[in-house]
Amino acid sequence: MTRGYISASFIFCMDIQASQNKEILIRRQAIEQRIHELAQEISRDYVGSALLLVGVLKGAFVFLADLIRQMTIPCEVDFVRLASYGAHTESSGNVMLIKDIEGSIENKDVLIVEDILDTGLTMTKLVEIFSQRKPMSLKVCTFLDKQGRRRVPFEADYVGFTIGNSFVVGYGLDCNEQDRSLPDVYIIKQ
Repeated sequence: MTRGYISASFIFCMDIQASQNKEILIRRQAIEQRIHELAQEISRDYVGSALLLVGVLKGAFVFLADLIRQMTIPCEVDFVRLASYGAHTESSGNVMLIKDIEGSIENKDVLIVEDILDTGLTMTKLVEIFSQRKPMSLKVCTFLDKQGRRRVPFEADYVGFTIGNSFVVGYGLDCNEQDRSLPDVYIIKQ
């Protein structure tokens, strides 16, 4: 008889969903204001450029959609998907490119749009991959930055909010594919 494996993080997320043990960390109004500010800054920095924004799926899709609607410059959009978490709340450290972009980035200004910069492992790997493809410029914009969890040194060029080490959901961020649709960012309380 084969037994299935259920991770502790899956049980943790199931318990949280059942108890709704969440506390608002960042309200939607603050998110809207900060995205407007980021969009203005990015638009100023890339005036006259044909910017390509590359969203990191799945978590960054909400942030990316709101960001481009506030930008005042033309831009293209593409997506990548990487895996390092699986069904866990901790990064495994093994980063795999699951879905690549569809076109070339050679001689293009590229802005990677990420939901949360945590250990730095995933973003370091993606920047390494993209750098080998000879973009004109390559920068990173992250919605949330957990600087206290870095395993490797990495700094984003644009940061929405710097937060502590709590596990968060909402505004595109999930716990086992749940809570992405919440308009605010919540801390999961254990």
